[in-house]
Amino acid sequence: MASADEVSLTAPHAPHARAVEAFNRVLPEIRHAVITSRHDWDVHEPKMWSRAAGLSDKKLTAFTIEDDLVEIRAGVVSYGTILFGKIRIPAVNDELGEGFIHVRIHDPPNQGEEDVMFHSIFTMEGKRDADGHPHLWRAIQVKDEPLEFFNE
Repeated sequence: MASADEVSLTAPHAPHARAVEAFNRVLPEIRHAVITSRHDWDVHEPKMWSRAAGLSDKKLTAFTIEDDLVEIRAGVVSYGTILFGKIRIPAVNDELGEGFIHVRIHDPPNQGEEDVMFHSIFTMEGKRDADGHPHLWRAIQVKDEPLEFFNE
């Protein structure tokens, strides 16, 4: 698996037609992963998805790629292309502003978009204390959170 040191990502930019098609290919998996992640984290650390508190799964996942994929980055690796996307969650607009999830997908070489695979959603565990324990948990990012390489 690639690491941040091994992959040179493009600068953040608006999605082009191929990226929209690629993310649409895995939209059901993205929605499923959002719901599963929220339910799993709610058992262990409810702060991770706290920006979605009170939202139904349906409202939380009521995003579309055409309207809500606002930014992408890509990196070529020996086994294809890694795509990172910032997707707006329309139902989240709180004191921190609009909410976004960061998604990673993979497009193997030579097959077009039909073999695109969902990889993961970024979950932030930050503001670590001296013992390394996090004090910030965030799955729904703020607008200014940069779309960076992640391996989750």
